[in-house]
Amino acid sequence: MQRRGFSKEQVFKGNDAVLPVLIIGAGPVGLVLSILLTKLGINSTVLERNKAFSKHPQAHFINNRSMEIFRKIDGLVEEIQRSQPPVDLWRKFVYCTSLSGSILGSVDHIQPQDLEHVVSPVSVAHFSQYKLTMLLLKQLENLGFKTCAPESSEGNKQFREKKILMGHECVSIDTSNEFITVTASSVNNGKQIEKNIHCNILIGADGAGSTVRKLVGIDMEGEKDLQKLVSVHFLSKRLGQFLLKENPGMLFFIFNTEAIGVLVAHDLRQGEFVLQIPFYPPQQTIEDFSSKACEKLISKLVGREFGDVDVIDIKPWIMHAEVAERFVSCGNRIILAGDAAHRFPPAGGFDDGIMFGERQSQVECRGYVCVLLRTWHCHFRKGMNTGIQDAHNLAWKVASVIKGIAPTSMLNTYDMERRPISVFNTRLSLENYRAAMSVPATLGLNPTVANTVHKVIINGVGSILPSGLQRLALDGIFAIGRAQLSESVLNESNPVGSSRLAKLRHIFEEGKSLQLQFPAEDLGFRYLQGAIMPESSDVASSPQVPTGRRRDYIPSAQPGCRLPHMFVRVNPLSKEMVSTHDLVSGDKVEFVLIIAPVKGSYHLAHEAFKVAEERQVGLKVCVFWSTDSGVGLDKGSKEALSPWKNYADVEVCSKTTNWWDMCNMTNRGAILVRPDEHIAWRTISELTGDPRAEMQRVFSSIIRAH
Repeated sequence: MQRRGFSKEQVFKGNDAVLPVLIIGAGPVGLVLSILLTKLGINSTVLERNKAFSKHPQAHFINNRSMEIFRKIDGLVEEIQRSQPPVDLWRKFVYCTSLSGSILGSVDHIQPQDLEHVVSPVSVAHFSQYKLTMLLLKQLENLGFKTCAPESSEGNKQFREKKILMGHECVSIDTSNEFITVTASSVNNGKQIEKNIHCNILIGADGAGSTVRKLVGIDMEGEKDLQKLVSVHFLSKRLGQFLLKENPGMLFFIFNTEAIGVLVAHDLRQGEFVLQIPFYPPQQTIEDFSSKACEKLISKLVGREFGDVDVIDIKPWIMHAEVAERFVSCGNRIILAGDAAHRFPPAGGFDDGIMFGERQSQVECRGYVCVLLRTWHCHFRKGMNTGIQDAHNLAWKVASVIKGIAPTSMLNTYDMERRPISVFNTRLSLENYRAAMSVPATLGLNPTVANTVHKVIINGVGSILPSGLQRLALDGIFAIGRAQLSESVLNESNPVGSSRLAKLRHIFEEGKSLQLQFPAEDLGFRYLQGAIMPESSDVASSPQVPTGRRRDYIPSAQPGCRLPHMFVRVNPLSKEMVSTHDLVSGDKVEFVLIIAPVKGSYHLAHEAFKVAEERQVGLKVCVFWSTDSGVGLDKGSKEALSPWKNYADVEVCSKTTNWWDMCNMTNRGAILVRPDEHIAWRTISELTGDPRAEMQRVFSSIIRAH
């Protein structure tokens, strides 16, 4: 790759021959980013190396914050909610000896407040990634995008804006000019064709094996090759109906003397499942996992035969726990997002994993129990959610730069904000993994022993044995371990079994097992530096150490936090209640200043309007009226804010919670909210200094324009 640095203070100039934004990768992150950019008035083109979209279920849990972001995409949340299974069918994790055998325990991961929209205007969702991709493509089609195959291309015409170019792989990147040149390779009628695409900003959203990351020369930091795994996608309506009747759930952790595995119920009504199986090279090869072999394994885990098991797909993948050393490079013009920037154990998407043909390096043995728990763990805190939040953070900043509101140096704040969150989520993933380890350890399956044994077979005395004998030895040792799960051991009459079952119940009751939701982290993450104005009382500190256990979200209006949710009415005549998040537009780069109807705050709003106009920054003022201060609400703020018109009178609907109290502020304070619903600045009480000078300082700091 040829490289030349760009001026960090450069503002882009229009050029019809250069795409504003080129996105590499048409996974959920790339597609969401293209939608958000389009809604903000920035056109883009997407390159995807695969010729067709995968229908392997992959990631399936969409957390609160991602669902909040989806509310900015017209009708997407409603479509997900209509299409996903009812919550009662997936709210539990079930631990059992087989699907038709004894239940060791179950954990309900949905609490009443999760469905009551107290801390968020929308609930979490259980929705397969490939189905989400189809909905995102439909959204892009409605926005004027066209999906093109290599065979449909004519000259360079297909490289215009609003295209999703399938079967096009990025093979080189040249930054030696004032724009970036990407060479895309495709196969058309059996002939390989390479063409150049020029763009102002290049975004690599091309998964864990990111070509963009490699071409730019960005290294990953953390643990590589944690384990090789096999994902088996299969259909069985009979199994789905059986579980609907007997014991519905999202995940089934199965321990018995013949097999240990996890079954992911993507949709019980449709009978769609994914079975996760640990893979142990060199004793095993991927050829060992034929459709017939997988069907037999499914029968062992189910505990009975279902004649309609149809294995659709068998995919190997590798698990990592890494974060890119930087997310932005080449003069802030090349940016990484999603799994390209972070690939930790819960990275969502097997297609985003490194496939076996690409890497054949030996993997240190992690033991069959350790492997299995990592497999389970990967489904819950998925990189897909972190990646979607990357896209949300990035979209308004890219739009600000392309529109000339901010210099390219503003894009560096994306790295400053999102990389620490990725590092934190990696730590949280590992803590959740440790919590998951407690279940098999309690059942007598010691991961340390399994690790040691496998090491001996691969690197120790066992390494001199032929591969066939190594495999027999490994299978034999694993069979001995699984003997701990026999009915003769694991029952209330056996003192050992009774003790283990009691400890298991305690783990479940105390919330010390694998968790699905982390409200405090999913909604309460905070940017400590970046496109924000920190408070003078803020001290440099690391985020709270993750525990791997569910903690409740506590609303906060500190700079860098997500705007707290509360239901409000936008004008005196409206009966419709909306979230405070709905005060932030998803269709333009616009900040929101929240104030109370007091003289000093109105004066602050006047000065904020003037500064925003000077800097060509969109600004809307929202005046929050409490339910007991209705005097004057009929007149609103027309006289106080004249001649400015971009304002709204907002009535707080809650009779039990005061907005300013919830934010730990007085009603003489003010909150400035960014276009991504994170708080950029606030004053807790009445501003004592010159409001104009303060607003100039705030906007200069946020958009990096000094």
